[in-house]
Amino acid sequence: MAGEDTIWGGVAENFTDLSGVGVARLLTRLVLAAVLAAFLGWDRERRGKAAGLRTHVLVAVGSALFVAVPLLAGMTVGELGRVTQGIATGIGFVGGGAILKPENRTVRGLTTAAGIWLTAAVGIAAGMGYGVSAILGAALAFVTLTALGRLEAWCEARFGKDRNGQPAGGGRSNYVLVRLAHRRQPKEKPAGTG
Repeated sequence: MAGEDTIWGGVAENFTDLSGVGVARLLTRLVLAAVLAAFLGWDRERRGKAAGLRTHVLVAVGSALFVAVPLLAGMTVGELGRVTQGIATGIGFVGGGAILKPENRTVRGLTTAAGIWLTAAVGIAAGMGYGVSAILGAALAFVTLTALGRLEAWCEARFGKDRNGQPAGGGRSNYVLVRLAHRRQPKEKPAGTG
């Protein structure tokens, strides 16, 4: 029985890193990171993008965990700079994988890569305990991905070329423009009148 107490005592020592307050603090930070990332990832998922809900949640929770645990263990914010630099570099590689697609040799996925990068930043903010900063960053990202995407499409349809370099104006907006152009053309008078 003495050997069992030693084994269980050794196992129990591995779970004494946080007090009840520390566990609550860590859980709050991780859940906040996950919820905000799910908000961003859901939007990307429903649009059929390469990085969706699970990717965004994993990036944010991982980033939050990388900064929260050292902070709760006593690392200073100044020392944490090396950790955040490592996260930014690592996420850069993940984003690079979202961009580089050798099958058609076109550059696509920049917004996905930037979204993953920003999700890591939201996770870092949440993990450091800056909940308001994390919420504001995620909200601004969501507006950028939704509203600015619509504004960009509207401007391209009205004034420019689409993403493939073709004249813009396809779809419903093209139909409206063609109808307006036909209305503005003067009608021909029948022969013999006039």
